[in-house]
Amino acid sequence: MAEGGEALLCCMCLDPLEEPLIVPCGHNYCRTCISVFCDGEEEANNIYRCPQCKKRSSPRPVRVRHRLAELLEELERSRIQDDSYEGPEDVACDFCTRTKVKASKSCLVCMASYCEEHLELHHEVAPLKRHKLVDPSKKLQENICSQHDEVMKIFCRTDQQCICILCSMEDHKNHDMVSAAGERSEKQRELQESRAEMQKNIQDRKEDLELLEQTMKNINLSADQTVEDIENIFTELIRLTLRKSFELQKEVRSKQKTEVSRLRELQVELEQEIIELKKRDLELERLFLTEDHLQFILSYSSMSALSTSTHPSIIHQGWGPQNYFEEVTAVVSELTDHLFHILMDDWNKVCQTVENVDVSVPPPEPTSRAGFLQYSQDITLDPNTAHSMLELSEGNRKVTVSRGDQSRPDHPHRFTVYAQALSTEALTGRCYWEVDWTGTMVRVAVAYKSISRAGNGNECVFGHNDKSWMLFCTHNKYILFHNVQTCVSGPQWSRIGVYLDHSAGILSFYSITETMTLLHRVHTTFTEPLHAGVQMCWNQGDSAEFCQLSQEP
Repeated sequence: MAEGGEALLCCMCLDPLEEPLIVPCGHNYCRTCISVFCDGEEEANNIYRCPQCKKRSSPRPVRVRHRLAELLEELERSRIQDDSYEGPEDVACDFCTRTKVKASKSCLVCMASYCEEHLELHHEVAPLKRHKLVDPSKKLQENICSQHDEVMKIFCRTDQQCICILCSMEDHKNHDMVSAAGERSEKQRELQESRAEMQKNIQDRKEDLELLEQTMKNINLSADQTVEDIENIFTELIRLTLRKSFELQKEVRSKQKTEVSRLRELQVELEQEIIELKKRDLELERLFLTEDHLQFILSYSSMSALSTSTHPSIIHQGWGPQNYFEEVTAVVSELTDHLFHILMDDWNKVCQTVENVDVSVPPPEPTSRAGFLQYSQDITLDPNTAHSMLELSEGNRKVTVSRGDQSRPDHPHRFTVYAQALSTEALTGRCYWEVDWTGTMVRVAVAYKSISRAGNGNECVFGHNDKSWMLFCTHNKYILFHNVQTCVSGPQWSRIGVYLDHSAGILSFYSITETMTLLHRVHTTFTEPLHAGVQMCWNQGDSAEFCQLSQEP
C-alpha cells in the first residue's frame, strides 16, 4: 500500500501510521513508536539509529509527513465505510489493536468476540474447536459472575438466578440447581407452549373477525328484508298507517346502525389485538432462536407476562345466519287485523319489539367437564326406533347387539335395515351427554325425527344425509360423517362426549379421558329438534351406553 513509493504502514508496529514522522533514511514511523524507540536508543551527541535499516542520523526525527497524514485520513474514512469495519451497532473484535473490525462470532468459553481473521484459531486448533460460538453479542460480560469473575454456567432454581461454580459451593449450597443448558431447555419448552397458545389466539381472533363480518352482513340483510316487508304492508294502509310505517322503519334503521356500529368497534379492537399478538409472537420467536443459553434465560426471566386476550372468543358461540328482525315483521303483520286500534293504542309494543332485537355475544361453550355437566341430559333410547337385533337394557340407556331377533312389533319409526336407534327425548337448547362403548366400533349420532327409517338407502343411515350427523369411532381412528366424511384426530378412548347448542347451531364431539379433548365441532343451522342416536356394528356383544352423568361425582 503506497503512493509515490511511500509506505502507509509504520515500520515498527506495522499498523496504519498515526501522526507519521520520517527519518533521514526515508522510513516512516508513528510519532509514538519512534519517540519511544529514540528514548531508549539515544547515543552520544544526539545520534539516533533507524530501527529498520540501522542508519545513524541527527537530529532526533521530528519531520511530519503532512501529505502522508492526509492519505491516511482518506484511508480511514474509506475503512469506516467498509462493511467489514465496526459500525455503531456492531460488536467489535476484541483482538483488533488499531481500527476495530466488526466481530463475526462471540465465544461463550473465551468470553470474547472475534473477526473472521482472529477467529481462524477456533477453526484450526482442536481444543478451540469445542468452544461454543454464537452470533456476536455485546452482552458477554453479563455472563460473568460479578462476585467471583467466573463464567456462570449454572441456574439456581431456588433463587431463580444464574450463578457460577463457586457460587454453587458457597451461597447456593444445597439449593435446587441445574445447568444453564438444562434450564434453557425447560424454558424453551414453556416458550413453545406459549407460542402455540399465542398462535391459537391469533387464529381465534381471525375467525372471530370473519364471524363478525358475516353477522353484520346478516343483520343488514335481515334489516333490509324487514324494511321491505314493513313497506309492503303499510303501502295498503291510509296516510296515518303509512306515517307509522316510516316511523317504524326509522326505529329499525336506528337499531341496525347501533348494532353494526357496536360490532364495528369490536372488529377494530380485534384487528388491533391481532397486530399486538403478532408483534408479541415475533418477540417470542426471536427469543426462541437465541443461541446463548444465558442470554435466553436472562431475557426470558425479564419478559413481562404474556398478554392475554381481552375478548372472549366468539367463533364458537352461535352467531350465524339469522333474521334478526323477523319478529318485527311478524308483529307488523298483526297490525293488519287491528289496524287503527293497534296503531293508536299499542304502538309502543311495536317499538319495543325493535328494541329487543339482540345481537349480543352468546355465552361461550364450556371449557371444563364440570361446565359441560351443568347441561347434562338424560338419554333413553326409544324401543320403537331400535332395530330388531338390538337389545335394550339399563332402563333403555344401553344397547347391545344380540344373538337373535328381539321380536318387536312393526312400527313406522323402526329402523329396518341398519342397527340404529334414536332417543326418546327431543333435544333443543343446550344439552350434553356421554356414550360409553365396547367392542369393535360405534357410531355416535344426532338426527332429526324426520329421518327415513325403512330401506337401505343413504337417507336411512346416520351421517349419510342432510338430516343427521355421525361420529364413526374405532380404537384407532375417528371420522365425522354428514353427507361427506371428514377425518378427525384425537386420543382414542371408549367414551365420547356430545355437546349440543341447538339455537346456536353448534354440535361438538369430545374424547373423554382424564381430560376432555375436542374431536370436531360442527357449525350449522338446525331446522328441527334433534334426537341422540347410536349405530352398532353387527358383532355380537358390542354395546353402547348413554351414561347417567347426573349421578357422577
